[in-house]
Amino acid sequence: MHTFAQTETNYHQQENAPLKIFIKYMVSLRCKLVVMAELDKLGLFYRKVELGEVEVKGSITTEQKELLTKALLKAGLVLMDDKDAILVEKIKNVVVETIHYSEESIKVNFSDFLSEKLNLKYTYLSNLFSETTGITIEQYIIAHKIERVKELLIYDNLTLTEISYQLNYSSVAHLSNQFRKVTGLTPSFYKKLSHNKRIALEDL
Repeated sequence: MHTFAQTETNYHQQENAPLKIFIKYMVSLRCKLVVMAELDKLGLFYRKVELGEVEVKGSITTEQKELLTKALLKAGLVLMDDKDAILVEKIKNVVVETIHYSEESIKVNFSDFLSEKLNLKYTYLSNLFSETTGITIEQYIIAHKIERVKELLIYDNLTLTEISYQLNYSSVAHLSNQFRKVTGLTPSFYKKLSHNKRIALEDL
């Protein structure tokens, strides 16, 4: 796997071979737009830009790498070359993509879904995530599900039953209890508040 930690020689690949780079804190559509804009400024051609991962066509010079690093840092994004850090970021991006941007609800156990998606045992993923972030994958998932519930309550006309189904809660009661435990409010009371504050995905 290619990373920015490699020597300049390794950046000069065959024209058709994609170079994968990994970016920390890239967890929103806004971040994707920032990354694409910076790649365009540097004249770098990309095959795809996904949450946390970019495939660049051709090669990247040392100068381009340094300029990209500085530009992304200004936007709060960090290029990564550590294997474990990259894997943790992949876990986060699967969670974010699934909860916030997937059109279909996940009707399987999230641990099985993550394991299949990343082709690694969940026990390994879970231990690495906890050691690196200080919280469990389950806590991270809950935090994002609650933020998604907030968003759906504020901007969509879905019922709690529909929201609970979409986010794979076992029942409306389960959703409500978890929401109240995290926010201190019931979903219905939260929806009535005139000043609803949501947390930026980058800060979760």
